[in-house]
Amino acid sequence: MPQLQDTPQPATTTRYHLSLAVDDDEIREAQRLRHAVFVEEMGARLATVLPGHDIDLYDPYCDHLIVRERVQGEVVGTYRILTPESAIRLGNYFADEQFDLTRLAQLRPRMAELGRSCVHPAHRNGVVINALWTGIAEFMTRYGYDYVVGCASIGMADGGRFAARVHRHASTHHLAPIEWQCTPRNRLPIDELDDGLPTVVPPLIKGYLRAGALVCSEPAWDLDFNTAGLLMLLPMAQLRADYARRFGC
Repeated sequence: MPQLQDTPQPATTTRYHLSLAVDDDEIREAQRLRHAVFVEEMGARLATVLPGHDIDLYDPYCDHLIVRERVQGEVVGTYRILTPESAIRLGNYFADEQFDLTRLAQLRPRMAELGRSCVHPAHRNGVVINALWTGIAEFMTRYGYDYVVGCASIGMADGGRFAARVHRHASTHHLAPIEWQCTPRNRLPIDELDDGLPTVVPPLIKGYLRAGALVCSEPAWDLDFNTAGLLMLLPMAQLRADYARRFGC
């Protein structure tokens, strides 16, 4: 399994340590955090083989980025990465379940997928998600993948109005060209839900957009997670200059 170096962190992130999970114990820590956020906090209905853990069939094929708080030693942030080689062995990307990815077929041999991103509620200060993006950029650069794809989830506690607003805002400024636009398999009815009000973009999607990612879809409605997902695509060649400087790309 490819490993990141112990990535040097700027002074503002010395509270945290970024790495790839090196064994099953560390992956279990990430899965417990995911369960706490997705199930206990957000109310997702997920089948799992181990109580208190979010485990699915993709996990064994993925590399798991983790951010650990140094003082308490607990994992407070995670992202998993499915490489194109692993997607071939598995048979598909997770995003294939939510979207028709036909228009991205030519990118698949060079496209890694991000998923299951979450941050502990006590550490949602922007530092942890920035650390995770540091790891993503280093991973992509080191192993030569040209595209990052991922489903960025938005909570549906208000019935989807917030998700419709976020889609409107993000697609107005960051819409992918038509050749990369994909169709959700279970479309959220945004035309009925968008009330035209301004919105605040969630940190996960903000992280994608700051890195230069594009919105490739209308929201897909995930009934199990009770979330709306936007398909995001980041061509590494378009990684914004400030991120490129930060990540050494």
